[in-house]
Amino acid sequence: MRDNLTAVAAALALGAASFGAHAAADTKVGGKMYFDLTDKSEKLGGDKTDNSGYGVDVPRFYLTVDHKFDDMWSINLTTDFNYSSTDGKSQLFVKKAYLQAAVNPLFKVRAGSTDMPWIPFVENQYGFRYVEPTTIDRLKFGNSADWGVHALGSNDYIDYEVSVVNGKGYSNVSGRSKRMDVEGRLAVTPVAGVTVAAGFYNGALGNETESTDAENTAQRYDGLISYVGNGLRIGGEYFEAKNFSATAITTGPQDKATGFSTWASYDLSDAIAVFARYDQAKPSKDLAPDTKRKYANAGVQYKAAKGISFAAAYKFDKLDTGDSATTKKLNEFGVFGEFKF
Repeated sequence: MRDNLTAVAAALALGAASFGAHAAADTKVGGKMYFDLTDKSEKLGGDKTDNSGYGVDVPRFYLTVDHKFDDMWSINLTTDFNYSSTDGKSQLFVKKAYLQAAVNPLFKVRAGSTDMPWIPFVENQYGFRYVEPTTIDRLKFGNSADWGVHALGSNDYIDYEVSVVNGKGYSNVSGRSKRMDVEGRLAVTPVAGVTVAAGFYNGALGNETESTDAENTAQRYDGLISYVGNGLRIGGEYFEAKNFSATAITTGPQDKATGFSTWASYDLSDAIAVFARYDQAKPSKDLAPDTKRKYANAGVQYKAAKGISFAAAYKFDKLDTGDSATTKKLNEFGVFGEFKF
């Protein structure tokens, strides 16, 4: 009997060890942090604002847990932390939390909050998100993640995603509205390294409720062409957006925005790359037709190790209202970093 109990105990121990090793192999933990140490000079109507001076910012810190149940089912949880030295406050919240059914590479379904079709896709083409968000993200004409149902897939030639979502972004977990928003993207790779993509958005941004009707609809149309290969990244994005505010949707009047972004970078070596970008937009063509937004950056990136990148960069941002008293200019120079594991 003692020998039998010993054998059973040994078998259970081996089974537990095997299960633990299997679970560990199917669960991955990762993280990513964006950091900067810069000097800013912001002027409003020619006078410096309190946003000027030296400071350290950690705009984003993501912690991610992925678990794979089998070849089809998996889950993801990504928390997001951000801190700004401007107001000295930080917050922790969920950015992504979804269950995925991967039927095959061309058809996956995610339920919950996950990447939206356009912004993260453009970030991947651009390659320098830690220096600056892409133009639609920084001008607030879209969300990078949202709660809903997402269908996506890709192979060597096409990459698509369609999302039916709440419309208020990942920070609004339980928003209810009379209809859901739809965003989609289709990208093709006609030759190696070249990507051509188009996207759209349609909805009420979660603002049409039982007590509030939507007088207008938020719409956005996107286009992109890029090349990534042989150490070179070069591309451009164009957008046209309409009624991307709660006021425009619920009461009006309607408003329209257009803009574009161009970028280029080149790897001088395995560790060093140079990059530059230029954006231009008219964020309120109907209500403030004289307003223009221009943005540019340029810098040098150094990859210190796997997952650790630094960039010495200069940024310029100008919101020209057509009135010198309300025109805002920002010049920023410093070190930006991305740490991921």
